[in-house]
This record gives sequence, structure tokens and C-alpha cells, in this order.
Amino acid sequence: MNKLITSILLLLFGLFAFQATAQPELEEQQNADFEILKNLELFELIYKTVDLNYVDEPNPGALMKAAIDAMLYELDPYTNYIPESQIEDFKLMSTGQYGGIGAIIRQNKEEVMVIDPQEGFPAQKAGLMAGDVFLEIDGRSVVNLTSEEVSEKLKGKPGSELSIKVKRGDSNLTVKVVREEIKFKPVPYYGMISNEIGYIKLNSFTQTAGADVMEAYRALEGGKGMKKLVLDLRGNGGGLVIEAVKIVNMFVDKGTEIVSIKGRDETVNKTYTASVNPINTKIPIVVLVDEGAASASEIVAGALQDLDRAVVLGETSFGKGLVQRPLDLKYNAKIKITIAKYYTPSGRCIQKLDYTNREQGDKAGAISDSLLTKFKTLNGRQVIDGRGIEPDVAIARKEYSILTGTIVLNDLIFNYATQFQRKNPTLLKPQEFSITDEIYADFTAFVLAQEFEYNTNSMALIKELQEAAEKENSYSPAKAEFEALIQKLTPSKENDLQKYKNEIIPILEDEIIGRYYYETGRIMHSLIKDEYILEAIKILNDIPRYKKVLNIESE
Repeated sequence: MNKLITSILLLLFGLFAFQATAQPELEEQQNADFEILKNLELFELIYKTVDLNYVDEPNPGALMKAAIDAMLYELDPYTNYIPESQIEDFKLMSTGQYGGIGAIIRQNKEEVMVIDPQEGFPAQKAGLMAGDVFLEIDGRSVVNLTSEEVSEKLKGKPGSELSIKVKRGDSNLTVKVVREEIKFKPVPYYGMISNEIGYIKLNSFTQTAGADVMEAYRALEGGKGMKKLVLDLRGNGGGLVIEAVKIVNMFVDKGTEIVSIKGRDETVNKTYTASVNPINTKIPIVVLVDEGAASASEIVAGALQDLDRAVVLGETSFGKGLVQRPLDLKYNAKIKITIAKYYTPSGRCIQKLDYTNREQGDKAGAISDSLLTKFKTLNGRQVIDGRGIEPDVAIARKEYSILTGTIVLNDLIFNYATQFQRKNPTLLKPQEFSITDEIYADFTAFVLAQEFEYNTNSMALIKELQEAAEKENSYSPAKAEFEALIQKLTPSKENDLQKYKNEIIPILEDEIIGRYYYETGRIMHSLIKDEYILEAIKILNDIPRYKKVLNIESE
């Protein structure tokens, strides 16, 4: 009997405790629900009031898009609303393919021009060249249109034909172009960079990235005798997580954890492991990264680093540890929303910017150093979270002079390459071409003939000091000294073109080679002098050093 009373009392106490703890949680949820409903109602009322009363008739679609974008901006830059009109652009980002002419275009003041006709695609096959300015598409003028508007007119159903009129130098020409299904290759180039070392360049993680890397690997190993590998992820902004998993799976044992994702909604939580047998778990690998390597690139680099399966070489990567998923909305629209963070095998999340703990409207800042956590790789090496993927072997970021930056931003290298191509119908092979003294002298004369403003940091500081002195009425007594100093510090374009010749030449070579041999040629040429590649070769040719970096015990 006493046991029965005790059980009843315990049950009642438990129910009371549950109600006591559940009540605040229930009230908190009810308050949150009320806040949501209240704000939705206010938003609807504001929208209706503006639509009915604003002095000019508003564009409802543009107004709503702006409101949605502003709301999502408070979350992170990767959570985006995709209206029906932008679905094709979204498909391009996720699949790497679209219907069009296969050319990169760009706004240049009031004009839209071809920047890079992609090799083997309709624009290149029809004879369009970098520097061509769009005048008409299918008989309708595109002058004064934006690059986005011109791009929309160039896209369309594969197999459909369009007429494009462009300005090339002092003449106009019209070409017929048949649109195709444009699919950019995730692997634009692979080849051997020494007798034993293979090289694979991976530009994106679209739907065939894993298969394309596998195909390149087999071709190098089977047909070229590759025994060591350089995997280049520089500038690769990421893509599909599953493709990153497939690539890591090539080099680690079946069952190995590669990456895990964790979100507020537990149903999205998942751990990805190597699900198939690897292709090679012993081949020495160097992975190249820079600050442009992000997301899926960091999953590959981070997993191979944590598992001590590759030496990561280069600059610290971008630091994007967030996972997005596209969700369907009504009216053929979508929302791409951040659903989780991803974690490398050691347990670290490499997300650099904190989008949660910031004031409304403020830019996200880097996670505080005091909040960073240290982790261990498989062989006991120390790595940290919250900072992207820090390389095992660092390459200092290249700093360019103000002159180099100025002539690039003013399109002087681009414009010279355009002129060079028109004067020279053919060019030596990418591995054989280099800027001669004669070509550089011609380039120098071209640059000096252009009008552009060029100032050094010291000149900018002198001008600031001069303005401050004038405000304080102290400039006149020092006028002679100011003028003498300005005369001495005023930069000479001619002298500086010689002073910074060695940093300008590689950029100029890259631009000129691209006109004749496109992206493949650019990559092939860069492999000769690329600082990253030369250091990777040194590491792979020095296996004791390679093992030391990865803390691998010598056998």
C-alpha cells in the first residue's frame, strides 16, 4: 500500500514538474508565434498601403524582391531568393550548363563586350573575339543595355539561331550563332608536370566533378605513368558536397569519415563516409589552395589534411563552413537557404565569419581568437577551426604595385592584347611563348599613349597633408617645400613600367595567350613559372620532407 501511495505521489510530482518546466517553454513558443503573425500582418498592411497611396505607381515585383533580399541579408550572403526569372542562372551555378553561346561578357562603361569566348563553343566557332562590342542581337540594338540584359538575350533554347552584330576596332561585322547546351568542364586541364608528377586543375564542384577528376586521374596514372599528384583547387568557389566526398573517397579507405553536416533541424544532420573502394590510398598528393578556394574545395582540402593524406600548400582558404540547400517555392521560384554547418574529420568547422552574433545591418566579423578551438589530425598535427583551411606549407600572397593595379583596372593590358591579336593572327605554343623586349617596348608605348591617372601612396599622403595645411592656413609658408617634394615624388609612368616589368609581364603573357589558346593555354603556360607548382614539385620530389610535414613515421 505504501509503495502504491509512493508511486502515485512520484507520478503526480513528475507531472507537476513537467508542467512547471513545460509552461515557460509553451509560453515562449506562443510569444514567438504571435510575433511572427503580428509582423506578417504589418508587412502585408505596409505593402498594401504603399501600393494604394504612393505618389507614383510602384513595381510590385521589384518592391517585393527588394524586401525579401533585405530580410535575407540579415542572415548570411548565401541564403538567397531566386525568382523564376533567375532560375537559369541558378541552374548554371549548380550544373555548370545552360543554353547559350558560351562567352564571358562584361560591362565596359556604356558598352558590353566579349571578354573570353570559351573554346569549342558557339561564340568561338562563329568567330567572335575578345574585345568585340555588342551592337545588335537579332536586328535589335543592345547599345546602352547592361551586361545582364545582353546576357539574357544571348541565352535561349539549344539549336536556335541568332544574329549578332559587333564592333571590332573601326569596323562592324555580323555573325550567325547557333546556341548550344553550354556545359563548362569542372576539370579544364590535366597533364604531367614532370616524369612522375601529374596535375589536375578543378574549377568547380558541379554534378560531374567527381567523375571528371576520376577520369583525369586514370588517364594520368594509366597512360602517363603518374606516381604523384598535384590537385589544384585555387579559385574554386565550391559547389555540391557529394562531389567533394567522391573526390576524397578516391584517396582514403572505404568507411573513412570525410565530412559531417549539423543544423538546427536534426533531420538534416548527416555524416558522409567513403562509400566505395578507393583508387589509391598511397599516392603522395599536394593540394593547392588560395583565398578563393571555398566551400566544397575546403571540404576536400580539410578532409585530406585532417586525415594526413595530402600536404595542403598555398594561402589560407576563404573560410566558408556553411551548407546550403535549394527549396522549391510557388510560381517556379526557389530559396537557397543555409541549413547547416559542416565539420571536417577532426571535428572542426572552418567558418571564418560570424553571421549570427552581429548587430542588425552590421557586417559580419571574424570569429574571435579567444573562441577558436584546437584540433588534432590523424597523425597528431595541430589544426584550428574558424579560420578556413590553413596550409601546411604557406605561399606568401603576391602583392602588386599601384602601377600594375592601375593598368589592369583601366583595361590597358586587356586592350593591348586585343590590339596584339588583330596584328598577329598566330602565336607560338603556350609553353614556347614569352614577352620579348620588343613586345614589351611596344606595350610600354601603347600604355604611355593612353590617358589614365596614376598616383603612388606617398603622393596621396602628400595631397592629404597639403589639403590639411590649406585648411589650417599654414600652407603658404611651406608652399615651396611642398612643391619641391611633389616634384620629387610625382611618379614617372615610363620609369615605373620598367621598374615593375617583372610583375607586369606574367599578366600580359596570360592575357595574350588566352586570346589564341583560351583557358587550356593559360594553364599550360602558367605551369612553367607558377610559384605554387614549383614548390609542389619540390615537396613531391623530397619524400622525407613530405612525410615530415604530415608527421608520417618513416618505414
